[in-house]
Amino acid sequence: MEDSSKKMSSQQVLSVSDGNTAGRGSTLKMFMAALSFAYFCNTLTGTYVKSSITQLERRFDLSSSHVGLIDGSFEMGNLLFLAAVSHFGARMHRPRLIAGGMLLMAVGALCTGLSHFMMGPYTYDSVIPVSQNASMSSVACASPEKDVSDWNVRAGNTTPEPGSSMWIYVFLGNALRGIGDTPVTPLGMSYVDDFAKADNSAFYIACLQTIALLGPVFGYLLGSYFANIYVDIGYADMERVNISPNDARWVGAWWMGMLVSAGLLFISSLPFWFFPRSLASPEVEEPKSTVEETPDSPNNNNPAKKLTEIAKGFLPSLKHLLCTPVYFLLICGNTLKFNSLIGMHTFNAKYIEQQFGQSASRANFLIGVMTLPAVAAGIFLGGVVMKRYKLSVVSAAQFSLVVSFLAYLLMLLKFGARCANTPVAGLTTSYNGTPGVLYGSHALFSECNSNCSCSPHHWDPVCSDSGITYVSPCLAGCLHYSGYGKHTVFHNCTCVSASYPAGNSTTVKLGQCPRAESCSGSFSSYMAVSVLSAFISSLGITPVFMVVMRCISPEFKSLALGLQTMIFRGLGGIPAPIYFGAFIDSTCLKWSVKKCGGRGACRLYDANMYSVVFLGLVTAISGVSFFFKMAVIILLRKDLRREECVLRGIELHPQASVMEDPLSAKKVLGEPDHGLTSVPNIVRVDGEHNACREESSAKKSTFVKITHLRTNHSD
Repeated sequence: MEDSSKKMSSQQVLSVSDGNTAGRGSTLKMFMAALSFAYFCNTLTGTYVKSSITQLERRFDLSSSHVGLIDGSFEMGNLLFLAAVSHFGARMHRPRLIAGGMLLMAVGALCTGLSHFMMGPYTYDSVIPVSQNASMSSVACASPEKDVSDWNVRAGNTTPEPGSSMWIYVFLGNALRGIGDTPVTPLGMSYVDDFAKADNSAFYIACLQTIALLGPVFGYLLGSYFANIYVDIGYADMERVNISPNDARWVGAWWMGMLVSAGLLFISSLPFWFFPRSLASPEVEEPKSTVEETPDSPNNNNPAKKLTEIAKGFLPSLKHLLCTPVYFLLICGNTLKFNSLIGMHTFNAKYIEQQFGQSASRANFLIGVMTLPAVAAGIFLGGVVMKRYKLSVVSAAQFSLVVSFLAYLLMLLKFGARCANTPVAGLTTSYNGTPGVLYGSHALFSECNSNCSCSPHHWDPVCSDSGITYVSPCLAGCLHYSGYGKHTVFHNCTCVSASYPAGNSTTVKLGQCPRAESCSGSFSSYMAVSVLSAFISSLGITPVFMVVMRCISPEFKSLALGLQTMIFRGLGGIPAPIYFGAFIDSTCLKWSVKKCGGRGACRLYDANMYSVVFLGLVTAISGVSFFFKMAVIILLRKDLRREECVLRGIELHPQASVMEDPLSAKKVLGEPDHGLTSVPNIVRVDGEHNACREESSAKKSTFVKITHLRTNHSD
């Protein structure tokens, strides 16, 4: 009795000092609050990294597929330990494992942010004069080499930039975050589900997911804020920086957000060190899946032997899950859906930048304040629907399919909301103003600039009054300039005068020309469709999650969630950013060139092809996932019919024996059973139930019972 009392007090140290029942119940709510904040910080950091994709791409001079590999490093780190942590973690101290994971994530975020200080100042090529003393008449076109050497501006610093291999530190930091994330979702979700009533579990998980979605909202807002701050703020002369946030060479202060994220992750890890291993909540009489050893158990004195016993059951448990048809089909369908979501989530902000001419800051801001709140509201309402109408597993799967398909139809409307290519001479239009995509560096040259000896590799866009952008002042054939820095204006540009009648302005200004006014209407339509489709689609997230939770036995719950996450990471989180990035790279029209001569970041995309490739990938992958979802519903409905047959005492197999008491069938099935039950040879009944007998005769004498196919209304 003394040992039992001691054990009880150690498990409930965080409840209240008197150890009463109400205090023990409050521990679940405190755990929910701590887990919600941890989810918030976790998703904030992950979203911030995705919102900084463009900044990382330009800072390290990488292609989209390359930066997609960096983004996928989180999933790579996660995969290393996910299966083991999910399996072993369910038998260990789950809150402390979560605490250690959050601490490791903080270290990874700190490592990523500190990589900025290991590099020199950000540099970019420009032929713009940066001092007032240089503001003198010059024949720029006639002596381009002199202009490049005299005016080459590298963010106010002319020292060589260190090697771009520093991106490896970002890769490693992201991988550390992935390793730290391993215990958070499977152990946190299973801990809540174990110690909450079955009717409340869906609502609690919906609350967690909704609060977790506040993290991406603030992640995008944080990304929007720091994208407007120059990367070398504090030690760069901003007067010598002649690019704006709308420029394809602009890099924001991405590293600041990583340092903020590291601090939040560290704080979120602290409460979990003090939670008990097992929670005696008044909502349930006994934990549904937590395996507790008695104090006298011999395994308690031999941790190595206990760990060995757990390890022996890993492969059989894994085989059992993968051989469950409903679970396997759910995994297949959800993995395809996850691929499309990851691709959209990773490159959506970049798509908005390239397709609609928005800055990275504005794109992140709009996603954060419009799309993600709609997703959060949808997830929350989905949980409310589950709780209010007590949806069975079949009903939840059907509800998820219907709302997902409606969102899919809405998403198809995005193909009509796009803008035409910005006219860029030699790339998307000819020098005489004829629209059409042109390929090859030779297209950048024309008779008007043939005597200028211009480099085709520079990207210093200038805009004419006609609305045509030229790749550089030299390629525009400009002979003179005035002003300096951001106020430089080029005059007597021969390519401008050759394209338009005499008397028109031959002056060009720094930067790309803005999009046509009609593009703003297309952008508004795109955002409206995005918000509405995201809201409708998210209504089905909680129901489909509960389908996964209820189609498996409680002892496999943590492993099932961990395995699902592992497959999502391995087959979705890692490859999706890479192949989405590779397809996006195929639409690039103008690449930067590294000092070593290699290909750098893309400066201009074919907007039309970008739209077809990006949206086409998302819709194609999402469309295939519906076939798996329909197969799941068919299987669930068949299992429901077989369960009804058993409850009425119907023959499951021609060789079955007779069970005289039909109520015994209910006892075998159990309510609620929460598990995969093997039902042995139940009754033979002739006559009115031939349909059930015929359906069952082709099957084995045992079947897998999906729990909660019938709604449980009991408290």
